[in-house]
Amino acid sequence: MELDFENLGPAQYSAYEKVFNDLMKKTLSFLSIKDNYIVDVTIIDNQEIHKINKEYRGVDRPTDVISFAFFDDENESLVKGDAPKSLGQILISYQKAEEQAKEYGHSLNREMSFLFVHGLLHLLGYDHMNEKDEKEMFKLQDDILGGR
Repeated sequence: MELDFENLGPAQYSAYEKVFNDLMKKTLSFLSIKDNYIVDVTIIDNQEIHKINKEYRGVDRPTDVISFAFFDDENESLVKGDAPKSLGQILISYQKAEEQAKEYGHSLNREMSFLFVHGLLHLLGYDHMNEKDEKEMFKLQDDILGGR
């Protein structure tokens, strides 16, 4: 398991590399996933995530987190054997995280942690396109975050 972390935001966001690494280990353990995965995560600003959201999702506004899964079928593997498999990329807007932490009345650490786990679960095939799937995904997030 490996986290490729890049911070394109303010310097203090580099501290989230350890937080995300710990959360990735916890999430994969919680879900009993033993495969050797690589996840790319990049901290960006609202302007950059807005461009990406518009280009790839057709939504003309900034968002908090976007995930790009590199493979969708859990039986599909881009690499055979024990070599690490890249799950995909998670992009998090630090500005949206700051806004939402204030809006929801909780810490920035809690919001950044939530956004990372949310993005990671998307890479693992979870979604919230219908009420049943949303309940399952959000319960998993709550269980993994455990009161953060």
